[in-house]
Amino acid sequence: MPQPARRSLYSSVRRALRTDPSDAPATEVHPAVDDTMVIRSLDLAMRIGESMFAVGASAHEVTLAITRVADAYGLRGVHADVTYTSIALSYQAGGEGWPHTLLRVVRVAAPDHMKLQRLQALLVDIDEGLDLDEARTRFRAIRRVPFRYRQPVVVTARALLAVGASILSGGSPVVVALTFVAALGAAATQSGLARLRVPSFFSQIAGAFVTTAVAVVVSALAAADVGPFAGVQPSIIVASGIVLMLSGLTVVGAAQDAIDGFALTAAGRILDLTLQTLGLVVGILAGLELGSMLGFRMALPDGPPPLGPLPDQVCGAVIIAVAVALFNGAGMRIIAVSGVLGAVAALGYAVAQTAAGLHPAAASGIAALLASFVGVLIAHNLHVPSVAVTTAAIVPLVPGGAVFYGLLGMVHADPTSTLAAGSGAGSLVLAASVGIGLAAGASLGIYLGTPVRATLAGVARSRARVRR
Repeated sequence: MPQPARRSLYSSVRRALRTDPSDAPATEVHPAVDDTMVIRSLDLAMRIGESMFAVGASAHEVTLAITRVADAYGLRGVHADVTYTSIALSYQAGGEGWPHTLLRVVRVAAPDHMKLQRLQALLVDIDEGLDLDEARTRFRAIRRVPFRYRQPVVVTARALLAVGASILSGGSPVVVALTFVAALGAAATQSGLARLRVPSFFSQIAGAFVTTAVAVVVSALAAADVGPFAGVQPSIIVASGIVLMLSGLTVVGAAQDAIDGFALTAAGRILDLTLQTLGLVVGILAGLELGSMLGFRMALPDGPPPLGPLPDQVCGAVIIAVAVALFNGAGMRIIAVSGVLGAVAALGYAVAQTAAGLHPAAASGIAALLASFVGVLIAHNLHVPSVAVTTAAIVPLVPGGAVFYGLLGMVHADPTSTLAAGSGAGSLVLAASVGIGLAAGASLGIYLGTPVRATLAGVARSRARVRR
């Protein structure tokens, strides 16, 4: 082999095996951005992230949104630190000079999925080249948009959520009506306390106490064979109220933040979740104890209220999902998608438990996985936030009946006997396992659906280019 050919072959093999340092650029290219542009771009990114976090987005979504806005305006390498109560941004151009650092305290508000949808649409427009001044103007307009529904609509929607839970458990028309009355009283009480800026822990206590008090009165009337109250199961009323008051808790958000590696944010969410649940427990126990002091003891059922027939399960799940979407400020598109996914979750749970004979926790996890996976695909195609439809879909699977039966069993347990107390504790353990299954299934569905969604989007873009 001639010498030039041998040298060329050797160079080709060497390039295939290792990189050559001389091929790398000698300097790093940075966009020419002045300090004013940097501050305005970082401020917009910070404010968009703060608004998304306040209305229900996860820490991972907030971080991605901040970096997307910064990248769109030429700021590469922005560092974003999102915790449960604050967001910090830092940017240093070229590794020289002082870094630009911003910090904002996040005041978490109620979920507002319509506002979240508008913020995500703004992110898409920024990626497509929206001018910075126009983006800041549009963001200010989005931030000033009030909550979509008035307070009476929100209170009624929360009461309808409890009605759906009652139908899900196979409640009679009388039980459904009583559930609506109890839930309406609890939702109105919590709304009034929120207007007075009472901490949510005490609001949970008050709402649970109102629901339990109504159930104790109904139990006393049923024991006295008073008219339409004879034969009524008051445990369904409290179990439906538990679903009502646990529906706003960020179980999926906490699990997703933990999986994404945002340990501090996940710990904050889990602590908040624990406090709200403890408030619910205290309210129920206070209502039961007050009834016992007045001589009205609620009869201990044989177990958690079973689910009703499959049509009732699907109907109840759809009502719950629609109600959750309503009091989270969703528009008609999100409401329709939430109703469909509620039915998907109910059918998935029924098939997993009845046909496959799985444990309730495993069946709940599979149903949440199915609903969140389908929700991610549908949400992308219809341009709605995936967290909105996923949350609404898994609320029907919240184990309100198991929580109430466990608490009731521990209250009525004989201190000298461990049988009843053990039964109550076992029911609470079941409820906890179902909650973990819901969080894990919903998070896994989101992770499995995201690459599938990206693949389908890429195929659609390729087909569009071929047609053009």
